[in-house]
Amino acid sequence: MFEALQNIFKIPELKKRVLFSLGMLAVYRIGCHIPTPGIDRIALSHFFKQAQGTLLGMFDMFSGGALERLTVFALGIMPYISSSIIFQLLTVVVPAIEKLSKEGESGRKKIIQYTRYGTIVLSFVQGLGIAIGLESMRGPAGEMVVPSPGWSFRLMTVITLTAGTAFIMWLGEQMSEKGIGNGISLIIFAGIIARIPTALSNTARLLNAGQLSLFVLVFVLAVMFAAIAGIVFVERGQRRLPIHYAKRVVGLKTFNAQTSHLPLKVNMAGVIPPIFASSIIMFPATVANFINIPWVQKAAKSLAPGHLVYDIFFVAFIVFFCYFYTAVTFNPVDVAENVKKHGGYIPGIRPGKETSDFIDSVLTRLTFAGAIYISIVCVLPSILIGKFNLPFYFGGTALLIAVGVGMDTVAQIESHLITRNYEGFLKGVRIKGRK
Repeated sequence: MFEALQNIFKIPELKKRVLFSLGMLAVYRIGCHIPTPGIDRIALSHFFKQAQGTLLGMFDMFSGGALERLTVFALGIMPYISSSIIFQLLTVVVPAIEKLSKEGESGRKKIIQYTRYGTIVLSFVQGLGIAIGLESMRGPAGEMVVPSPGWSFRLMTVITLTAGTAFIMWLGEQMSEKGIGNGISLIIFAGIIARIPTALSNTARLLNAGQLSLFVLVFVLAVMFAAIAGIVFVERGQRRLPIHYAKRVVGLKTFNAQTSHLPLKVNMAGVIPPIFASSIIMFPATVANFINIPWVQKAAKSLAPGHLVYDIFFVAFIVFFCYFYTAVTFNPVDVAENVKKHGGYIPGIRPGKETSDFIDSVLTRLTFAGAIYISIVCVLPSILIGKFNLPFYFGGTALLIAVGVGMDTVAQIESHLITRNYEGFLKGVRIKGRK
C-alpha cells in the first residue's frame, strides 16, 4: 500500500491529477466555512441540533455541514444532480433531446449546457424557499434566525446560494477533466467524510455522559463494518457471459479462434440510484420544512429517514433508477451488434436479436438483484441506527456512496500505475472500477 502511494508521485501526470483533485477538494472545504450574510449563527445551530436524524440532517450530511452553518455552499451539489435527473428523464420522453443525445460529442455538450441552466433555476427556487423559511425560524429563546428579514435578505441569500452551487458545479467538472475520479462524486464523498470527526466527538461525549451504552455502540459499528464488507463484495461481483470468436480472415491477416467474456456487474448503476433517490425526496421535503403550515410540516416529518413513508418512497426510487440508469448507459442491442460484427457469438444463442434478448434478460435479473442489494444497504442500517438515536446521520446511503466512490477512485489510480508497469495497491488483486 505505502509503496503504491509512493509510486503515484513517480508518475508526473498521475501526480498532477491527484494533487489537482486534492486542491479542488480543499477549495470546496474552505467554501463550506464561508458564511452567508444576515444570519444569527447561534440560533441557527440550535435549530439544526434538533434536526439530527431528520431529512435536514441527511441533507446537511451531503453538503458536508454547509447547510447547518448556512455557508455559501449550503445547497451543495444536489441541484445539479436534480437537474441531471430531469434531463436524463427528458432524454427518454422528449424526441428533440433524445436526438441530441445521439449526435455524439456535440449533442452531449448541449445537454450538459442545458443541465447547467437547469441547475441555476433549481438553485434559485431552493435558495428562495430556504430564505423565506429562515425568516420564520426562531431560536430556543425565541430570537429570530434572520435579524433583518425582507426582500433584501432574500435576494442576497438566493444570489449567494445560487453562485455557491454554480461554483461547486464548476469545481466538479474541472476535477473530472483535469483530476482523478468523478468530480461530482468526490465532492459528495468529501462532504460525507468531513462529518466523521464531528460524529466521533459527539459519540464519545454521549458515551462518557452515559447517554449511549457501549453495547449499542459496538453493535452499530459491527453493522457498519458488515455493510462495508458486503458493499465491497457485491460491487466486485460480475456475471461473465462467454463469447466465442471463430477463426476469420481480414485482408491479409488471419485471426485464430478465441474465447472471451462479457462482464455484467451485479450493480451496473453504481451509487447513482441512492443519490438520485435522495435528491428526489429531499427537494420537496426540504422546502416543506421551512413552510410553517401544520399539514405541510406533518408531511415533511413523514419523509424523514427512519419513517415508513420515507423508506417506501426511497426503495421505490432506488429500484426505478437502477433500471432506468442501467437502460440509459447499457444497450443490449448495440452490444449484440458489436459482438456479431466482430464474428463473435454466445454459445447456444443465435447472433443478432436472440443474443440481445438473452443479454437483456440476464441484465434484467442482475439489475433486480442489484436493486434489492442497494435497498437493503441503504435502508436497513438507517433503520437500525435510527432506533438507537445516534447523534448523527450516517446510514447505509452514506456508506454505499463513500465505499463506492472510494473504490472507483482507487481503481482509476491503480489503472494508471499498472499501465506504467507499477504494482497496484493490492498485490495479486486487481480492483475493478465501474464501466
